[in-house]
Order: sequence, then structure tokens, then C-alpha cells
Amino acid sequence: MSNILIIKHGSLGDIAQASGAIQDICENHSTDNIFLLTTKHYVDLFKKNKSLKEIILDKRLSRFNLIYLYSLMRKLKKNKFSKVYDLQNSSRTSFYKKILFPNTNLNIWSSSETALPSDNTKEEFDKSPVLERFNFQLQASGIKTKHTMSPDFSWSCNDIRKILEEYKLSKYILLFPFCSPHLSVKRWPHFNNLITLIKAKYKDQYKIITAPGPDEINQADQYDAIKILDNGKAISISQLASLIKESNFVIANDTGPAHMSAHLNARGLTLFGSHTTAKKVSIETDNFKAIQAGDLSKLSAEKVFEKIIL
Repeated sequence: MSNILIIKHGSLGDIAQASGAIQDICENHSTDNIFLLTTKHYVDLFKKNKSLKEIILDKRLSRFNLIYLYSLMRKLKKNKFSKVYDLQNSSRTSFYKKILFPNTNLNIWSSSETALPSDNTKEEFDKSPVLERFNFQLQASGIKTKHTMSPDFSWSCNDIRKILEEYKLSKYILLFPFCSPHLSVKRWPHFNNLITLIKAKYKDQYKIITAPGPDEINQADQYDAIKILDNGKAISISQLASLIKESNFVIANDTGPAHMSAHLNARGLTLFGSHTTAKKVSIETDNFKAIQAGDLSKLSAEKVFEKIIL
């Protein structure tokens, strides 16, 4: 029995996307101990994944914080990992490789760099859809992939009967009109217009709800929708996953909850501006579709409303 390390720091959407790859790694190493290195936001979430033996916290402090770096590297070396699957593929994790396994190859450290064919550059490789990149990396590393291209994020769900009862939720449409302040290009500005159209057609058949994150609670007040909280605080990632999975339809900007929705097999739509494409981020499924617009401000509520399937 060997010790195997998976590295996946985040963000939330990336975690959902990587679920299939993590599942394939665990199934291919079913007799080994699987450890996962992640950030504090996802430690409790990954503890719900029964295939993982231990979750290791990476505070991601500065590389010049030598005391922290020494402590982390010492902890990782203590476990004597025989193989590392780097699903983050960042400059930070490349730096970790240089410390832990200098001059090693794909047999020890699996990453987009070590798996890269000689006739391709990482810059070109990174233009491919994210799930295709995971799939190529794992197959090149000897992993038989069954789930990588169709991630299932259901393992993250939690019991939300209390929330459903508190807000009297039976049939509901879940909206995610939020995005990070520095990524305002992702924000579609017509959610209230869409809410008006939905309520005019469906009356009281469906409740319209939002589930704001910790920094979005006040912002949610500007939308004519029920704000879902847990004792006045933002619901957890696991509660959010269940809320998405139980919904009748989801409409979201291109943010973490949109990627969760796609990989929870929820029905819904995500709205893309010019910042990237749905194909590159591998978000479309049989039930979850994307609308692409060069300028999100010019994408009308009527156009989005036409795509809602209830």
C-alpha cells in the first residue's frame, strides 16, 4: 500500500470540475492511501469525500516565508508519497515539485507539464478545454479515466431539510447574479428584469431564490428574490450543493455555483460574456447550457427567459 497525493487548491468551480479526475485517481489507486492538499476554504468540503484518507491544509503563504515552507515540505515528505497528481498545475505547485521531487518525471509527478507531449507547448495545451486537459494528463499518467470528462459533484451534498422547511421550498428557481468585484465583466445586469418575466408567467408555481456567499449577503437585497441563509449567515458549500441539486432550474453568471450546477446534473443556464467560452471551461452538459454574448449588457432578459425549461 502506497501513499498518493492529489493537489487541488481551488477555486470553487475548479473543485467541482476536478471531481471526476479525483474519482478516477481514487479508483485507480483503490488499495492505496489517498491524501489531498488544498486550501482552508475546501478542507471541510473534501473531508466529505470518503475516498480520501487525509486532507492536508496549504495556507499558500509567500514562498519567501521560509518557516512555513519548511513546515509544509517536511509534512509532505514525512508521508513518503510514491506519486503526486498535480491537478492545480500552477506556478506554485510547479515550485513544490522542484523542492519535493527535483528532476523527476511523469512516473512520480503527474502534471500538465510532465505529461506534455514533446511536440506541444504548455501555452498551447492550456488553450484546450479544462476537462480534456485533465483527461489527457491522467491517461498519460497511466490512469484509466471513466469520470474525468463527466464529473459528479454529488459527494459534496449535505442534508438541507431544515432549510427547505424554513423557507417552505418545494419548487424553486435558483439565481446566482453575483460575481467577484474584480470580475465585473462576468456580471449580467438584467436579473431583476428576468425575475419579473418569470413571476408574470409562473405566478406562485415557483419561488425565486438566491443563495449569496458571505460577501454577497447585502448585495442580494437588490434582487426581487428570497435570500437563503442559515441562521443569518451564508450557507455552506455542501448546503449550496444540495440546494442546487434540488432546484427546478438554475440561472447563473459564470462563477463557481454555475460550475457546481453543471456537475450536479442540475437543469439551468449560465451566461457568458467575452471573457472566455463555455467550451474552454467545459461547463455544458445535457441539462446545463450556456448563452454566449459579446456584451452581456446587451443580452436581454427576454432572450434568457426563452431558454428556461421547466
